[in-house]
Amino acid sequence: MSWTHLIVGVDPWPPELVAMFRAQLPPGFHIEFAGDGPVPAELLAEAEFIVANWQAVPRRIIEAAPRLRLIQKIGVGYDKIDLDAARERGVMVAIAGGTNAVAVAELTILLMLAVCRHLVQLDQGLRRGQWLKWALRHKSYELSGKNLGVVGFGRIGREVARRAAAFGMRIGYYDPVPPPPEAVQGLDAMPMDLDRLLEFADILTLHVPLTPETRGLMSRERLERLRPGAILINAARGGLVDEQALYDLLKSGHLAGAGLDVFAEEPPKPDHPLLSLDNVVVTPHAGGGTRETMERMIRRAVENITRVAAGGAPHPGDIIVPAP
Repeated sequence: MSWTHLIVGVDPWPPELVAMFRAQLPPGFHIEFAGDGPVPAELLAEAEFIVANWQAVPRRIIEAAPRLRLIQKIGVGYDKIDLDAARERGVMVAIAGGTNAVAVAELTILLMLAVCRHLVQLDQGLRRGQWLKWALRHKSYELSGKNLGVVGFGRIGREVARRAAAFGMRIGYYDPVPPPPEAVQGLDAMPMDLDRLLEFADILTLHVPLTPETRGLMSRERLERLRPGAILINAARGGLVDEQALYDLLKSGHLAGAGLDVFAEEPPKPDHPLLSLDNVVVTPHAGGGTRETMERMIRRAVENITRVAAGGAPHPGDIIVPAP
């Protein structure tokens, strides 16, 4: 055995990304990724570090890894990690903060444009021999001059705001934890309470983590408060939104459209009601899915792992569960 520290990836990664991760590991570290089945018990028994992308890290995995020191999330959403079990075992949990902000912000703008300009309908229509040059003009819109409401003004929300400003949008935001003044310097964005933001927004975009406090944040009542013809974008977590209420309001025409990168259950079943609507544009939780993002995430994960292996702690901004 030529390594000292074993890292276990609980997700099945494609070979190209496995090679990318291994190329960044310093001597003495080795990573093994799980396949499509359960993580082998013999790997967990030796693991000092767990890397998780999308698969859950429940209590049973944490308790099966007696040498575990750190659970490192590849990304920022930690709702599938059992934080209570980690605390009880004295296991640190860290994210890769900020590493996917640019990619998610760019996809958010892409979804806005795709919904406003009916991109999918135009593309599919042309492929079917339909020349929809005029058919959708009466309900196609520019971003310029529209009000953008940003729910959650952390790294991703602020990156969205910067790009939206370049399109000439007016920007309001709601965040229960106000960002530091230096973080919003140069951003012409108005802080609002959530009720005011719902009334303000032509397009509302969500960028908050899924926690017990934010689950169901966009309830039927709040969705109904959006102005007629508004658009909802969700590239955060599906559990933030009452999906049945969203379907009903899209079907009735109260909401003009939605761009969804996430669902409450992923992947959604093929007969999911939202997938039947032509005013909904969907992507498969691909917001952070760029090569540049993966390089940044892997680099940050390796940095956090090596810091802990040396007796330290992850980057301060990444820590979700600190050392006991």
